[in-house]
Amino acid sequence: MAATTTKKRAAKSQSGPAPKKVKKTDTATGKLDTNTTKKAKRSIPVTLTTSPPNDSENTDDEDDWEDAEDDVDFDGQAVDDDNAMQVDSGEGKTSARESHIAQKVLQQSRKAAKPHSDLISEAKRVWALARSQSISASERKKHITDLMNVVRGKVKLIVFKHDASRIIQTLVKYGGKAEREEVCEELKGSYADSAKNRYAKFLLLKLIRLLPSHRTDILSSFHGHVLSRSRLLLHREASGVLADAFELYANGAQRAELVKEFYGKEVALFSQKQDQDDKGKSSKGLIGVLETIGSDKEKKARVLAAVKENLISIFNNPDKGAVRHAIVHCATWEYLDVLGRMQDSEGEDAAKEAEKLRRDLFENCAELLPEMVHTKDGSRVVREFLARGSAKDRKTILKTLKPHIERMCLDDEAQMVLFTAFDVIDDTKLLQKSVASIITTPNTLNTLVKSPQGRRAIIYLLIPRSRRYFTIAQIRALRDTDNARDGVGSTKQGNGEGAMTTGDGTSKKSPEVRQEEVRRGASEALLSWVEEQGAELAREAAESLIIADIMLHAEGDKSSASQALLRGLTTQYPASSTSSASSPSSLSTPVHPLDLPHTSRLYKNLLQGGHFNHSLRTVEISPRWDSTTFAVEFVKIVGGDDGAVIKDMCTKGERNGSFVVAQLCEALVREDASSTQEVKDSREKLKRWLSTSETLKAIEEGEKDGAKGTKVLLDGIGKL
Repeated sequence: MAATTTKKRAAKSQSGPAPKKVKKTDTATGKLDTNTTKKAKRSIPVTLTTSPPNDSENTDDEDDWEDAEDDVDFDGQAVDDDNAMQVDSGEGKTSARESHIAQKVLQQSRKAAKPHSDLISEAKRVWALARSQSISASERKKHITDLMNVVRGKVKLIVFKHDASRIIQTLVKYGGKAEREEVCEELKGSYADSAKNRYAKFLLLKLIRLLPSHRTDILSSFHGHVLSRSRLLLHREASGVLADAFELYANGAQRAELVKEFYGKEVALFSQKQDQDDKGKSSKGLIGVLETIGSDKEKKARVLAAVKENLISIFNNPDKGAVRHAIVHCATWEYLDVLGRMQDSEGEDAAKEAEKLRRDLFENCAELLPEMVHTKDGSRVVREFLARGSAKDRKTILKTLKPHIERMCLDDEAQMVLFTAFDVIDDTKLLQKSVASIITTPNTLNTLVKSPQGRRAIIYLLIPRSRRYFTIAQIRALRDTDNARDGVGSTKQGNGEGAMTTGDGTSKKSPEVRQEEVRRGASEALLSWVEEQGAELAREAAESLIIADIMLHAEGDKSSASQALLRGLTTQYPASSTSSASSPSSLSTPVHPLDLPHTSRLYKNLLQGGHFNHSLRTVEISPRWDSTTFAVEFVKIVGGDDGAVIKDMCTKGERNGSFVVAQLCEALVREDASSTQEVKDSREKLKRWLSTSETLKAIEEGEKDGAKGTKVLLDGIGKL
């Protein structure tokens, strides 16, 4: 037997290597085509079951449009070829041809009568050359230069037209910095109008994306138009432009300036006269603005009233779509954050006023909360309502979220709302009915287990905030609502202005009791899922982690699920890889589970009673799992009558079962293992199978050949 030279066992894939990502290249130059790389996109609301509408530059491109030059006039009015001139079907081909000629002449005369028809015709001719996909980079550059010469000084004249707007978009897309800046300068003073135009808005977003040096000027032109004058945020076309600019391209200072319009005209007026220190405070958002105001309670009340009025005006117009945008969520969170601080630290009267304002806002947006959970600030808004709301408020929120639970589980920000619901809601029966029962249906579990977000949603039912699945930043974010839930920092009556104490929280149950009830409610469905599909799912890397933690941390009878997992190991080891003559690469038998590193690790973790903690260098034993019982079942089901499969795991093939069998021996001789007759019988049976001279000799030969785990296995056999 040849000695093994590899030091680490390679993971075997059941579906072959992952395909490499294809990079698009320019057919003429052979260089990477940077214009076809994927652009950033706004986060998609969980309420949308299909792709979002084409309201932004990211979802529309001139290359995807058909050239409708012959079918649309310059006013964007379609010309119907079939109805433009009625033709008697009884006439011959000559009459039909004459009719088409007459129709063409009529169409051309209409075009010629339109303003700037000669300019657009010439621009279209050059545009057709510049946008071709089969030309070299040098040719394209020449055509772009020619196109710039044609439209120079006349961009405003054509950019608002249906098909001519595409010409300028092509110029910006393929042109250099000089051409882009020239177009941007010509549009100066018309940025807000461009945002409201059905066609020019795409050009404006290209300029925002491709010209960072002019981004501040473009976004500054929106000041005074977001909620007043042009009301861009409530405009059908401009709303998407503003949302893309805010969420994808604006920096912190630019976002703060856009959100400032929610604070009212008074803040906008005085912000122009601020010194540098005051500007630094205003960059902190609404809190900074109120710090600048200082102790002027009347002015502070006016600012809060303005924010509330602007938010309610948006919530009262849900058909405009603005409620989905991150800029609205940011302003809403800043408002609720201020109210939360008032409730916690500014005395009893301020706390009552803050609670009244919070309730007024909740009553106006309760039905719209599913539209907000997909952004960071929107998620934080809904979590704040959950943390500080009454039992009735929480029930209302769950009712509105219930149709979208599965999509929320797959969204990084939206799932935080569900996790907070599990953290703060005392009515765990309601949680089980409205949330957990949806997550634990087999179809939903099969969908969730395929993504990291979905796996976090599953595991939160059993071990919330586990560092194995959640980052430190996520855990810190989830802790933000703990103070409101527990009453830490709330103002109690009689403590005076600004007193910080531990008062009555919004939840009565302790976190441990609540988690226990949620875990108990979800365990039965999760174990049933493992029983039905666990053996198959255990063969996949990520899914095997979830299976292990369900077995380790769920509550209830796990015998059926354990037996289902163990039956997956009863196949012949190593798996025979017989193939047909016609297709040598098609295996009729899959790889044995223990030849998959992640699956082998799953069974090892179950036998050792928990996961190995690398920082503490010890196994974290789960109190809800009996590894000894699992070891007894392992011997009974996998070993059978003669132990042939267990012996083969240690003596044949790659011997990848050595570590698992070694841990099996450890589980049966562990000090805390029950000394029942069943355990003793299993130990004796395993010792009889593995202690024969023939088996030991085969294991020792594997050690000589460099097989891993043989020394540990021999030590385990010696303990039996």
